[in-house]
Amino acid sequence: MQKHRNTVEFCVHGKNALFSDVLTRVGGEKFSYSVPTYEALKGILHSIYWKPTFTWYVDGVRIMNRIKNVRKGIRPIKYDGGNDLAYYNYLEDVCYQVRAHFEWNYNRPELEQDRNEHKHHNIARRMIERGGRRDIFLGTRECQGYIEPCEFGEGNGAYDGVDMDLSFMYYAMIYPDEAEKEEDRGFMTACFYKPEMKNGIIEFVRPADILPEHKRHIKKMGIKPFGREFDNFIGLDEFIGGEADELD
Repeated sequence: MQKHRNTVEFCVHGKNALFSDVLTRVGGEKFSYSVPTYEALKGILHSIYWKPTFTWYVDGVRIMNRIKNVRKGIRPIKYDGGNDLAYYNYLEDVCYQVRAHFEWNYNRPELEQDRNEHKHHNIARRMIERGGRRDIFLGTRECQGYIEPCEFGEGNGAYDGVDMDLSFMYYAMIYPDEAEKEEDRGFMTACFYKPEMKNGIIEFVRPADILPEHKRHIKKMGIKPFGREFDNFIGLDEFIGGEADELD
């Protein structure tokens, strides 16, 4: 796994996690994947430190604790009234080591003046030391997570020396402002992938490199602009609607 100049490494842990399988969400009873998805780890990085100037790329995750499941009865909110009981399947006592890096988002030329690698890398490292800028969640809001700095590969992991093929699973979402390939521009795109664990580590590929047959355009979407000239911007919804109309 390549280590970049602006690489960050951290350990994230928590009592429970729910990286929900999209196939089980339709019926209202969620079931967690065995390992975190790329998108869930990217969300943690956004909670640590994020700016539209750059895009985070997760290089790999190391599974530190044994994979354990626990089933809990939940009463989900019903906006039309009622009080049903659902069962959610969580992961219990989770701990992961994560390695990631950022790259400039060239879909945002209006933020070119903010491309200072040294500044953003140092801020990200400080935010890891302080536990992140925003609350850390392990998949869903009710699963609180905690982060701290670490050296990727240090210590003993529960799956050291273990290779494992994992199931075909939801991987990541490509938003228009992060699209690298022309066919993904102007769309919100869902990606699916079959990851492999080798020696307790899952190495990730870039979402743009997912096979075309494993991508699905969910809907047309525009890019929200940033910069001083948009300080008095009237609203994101109108901008997205206009962009979508132009794409038709």
